[in-house]
Amino acid sequence: MGIARFAFILAAPLLLASCLLTPGKFTSTLDIKRDRSFTFTYVGEAIVAEEQGGLQPAQCDPEDEDCAEATPAEKAEKAAQQEAKLKEVGEALSKEAGYRSVQYLGNRKFRVDYAISGTLDRNFIYPFNSDAAAIVPWLAIELRNDGTARIKAPGFGDEGSGVGAAPNPMRETASEREGSFTLSTDAEIVAQNEESGAVAGQGGTKRIVWRVTPTSKVTPTAVLRF
Repeated sequence: MGIARFAFILAAPLLLASCLLTPGKFTSTLDIKRDRSFTFTYVGEAIVAEEQGGLQPAQCDPEDEDCAEATPAEKAEKAAQQEAKLKEVGEALSKEAGYRSVQYLGNRKFRVDYAISGTLDRNFIYPFNSDAAAIVPWLAIELRNDGTARIKAPGFGDEGSGVGAAPNPMRETASEREGSFTLSTDAEIVAQNEESGAVAGQGGTKRIVWRVTPTSKVTPTAVLRF
């Protein structure tokens, strides 16, 4: 089982208590060298999805307190609690290595500037922040024993809900997702799923660009061999 699929299955029972971050307008890049050094960037919006708790009107018993419309005071208290939670999310993200800036834009939306470099001697996922309760990754890099690495970006696409598709909690919250995800590498590209394929760059590098929209069905995926 791949790391991205495992993360989604692990996350499922925790979603009601977690902060489900989804991409908004963004530009993201991933550069991986043959020596396993890498740099990943994400510049753009991160949106905190609306909480989906509570009963829907069709499920309501008129006698049930959960069905009663909130009073103005209760609505104000809930709004204040949400703002406090969003402030905590921003503070938690800003403390994490890689975040060059985190700015709250209002309406549950942040603008983030993230960049991190390192060596792929272990799996890598983004985002994952226990303090912010951000537990559902948009990008996962899974290292394998045969000298390959599988890159998958479930936050930037949707494989659908058919047999064998990974559960995707972000499926209903992708209406503002728009941008591009670019993979560049001088390693061997064993497989990839962008229909235009890889374009040759300088110094023996190859570049694959996935265009991401709210209706993107293809989850950016590639396999590299070092």
